[in-house]
Amino acid sequence: MPENGRPAMPLHELHWLLDMVHNLDAGLVIIDREHRVHLWNRFMENHSGIPADRILGQPLRTFFPDLPEEWLEHKFRTVLDMNLTSFSIWRQRPYLFRFPPPRPFTSRAEFMYQNVTMLPLRSVDGKVDHAGIILYDVTESALARNQLETMNRELEKLSRIDRLTGLYNRGFWEECLHAEFRRFRRTRQPATLVMFDVDHFKRINDTWGHQAGDEVLRALAQLTRDSIRTTDIAGRYGGEEFGIILVDTEETRAVHLAERLRREVERLEIPHGETALRVTISLGISQVREQLDSHDQWLACADAALYQAKREGRNRYVVRPCLDCG
Repeated sequence: MPENGRPAMPLHELHWLLDMVHNLDAGLVIIDREHRVHLWNRFMENHSGIPADRILGQPLRTFFPDLPEEWLEHKFRTVLDMNLTSFSIWRQRPYLFRFPPPRPFTSRAEFMYQNVTMLPLRSVDGKVDHAGIILYDVTESALARNQLETMNRELEKLSRIDRLTGLYNRGFWEECLHAEFRRFRRTRQPATLVMFDVDHFKRINDTWGHQAGDEVLRALAQLTRDSIRTTDIAGRYGGEEFGIILVDTEETRAVHLAERLRREVERLEIPHGETALRVTISLGISQVREQLDSHDQWLACADAALYQAKREGRNRYVVRPCLDCG
């Protein structure tokens, strides 16, 4: 009978236990303080391609030089010195051992995603000189989670984007305008709004058809993207009207953009069948200022400037007219 007073495990029960360990559908590894391997079950053999008789007694790093050394050492200190169980899930670190995906010919994964548990193993004298590693294959659930998150990101993106032009749609663009107005109220950093639309757009649709009108809008959207900074925010406000929020920009600088955009549109030739369509735009410019009570008033000022440009003959820009909104 052992010193602790408990009867020893019968040999047939020990055989059963070892058989379960080796056939468990999870990786089981036991290492000592020098990271030498003392147990390497069949799961680990099958997925690593390394038989147990080759790796037993050898340091893990001999066979896996790419193991995250600093991270692993921190985990082992927690387990061996503090006598605590440690966990790692695939979202924190996709894998400990880079194994091929469990179904390499059909899987969409590049590797096996793994959850890992590391636990202290006490010897008969109560000392903790070995750590057990339990490795779970969670590839399918990880792929499903990643796919769901990708779909959610795509849906969120689609909810913000105008499908015809690829610019932000009106709803999201107005949210950005509201946010920029609040930022101005908080920081007093300048911002300028440019609204523009296509001159005589109805004539294009009536003459060439709505498909031609769509080609014009797509071409203007691309030209707008090419003309602004990554920090600026462009959107399709509705129909043939577009808006650009120029962040950290005063009216004087916005005028340069507006005039450059106007000239680029004037020179633009938009292929349609065997012909090339040519259009012009009118623009309204308004810098946000303290007299405005809301982003709606800011938008109204820029819109009023736009329609003044149209009344004055189109194919031009107008900077904020004298309005009741400030």
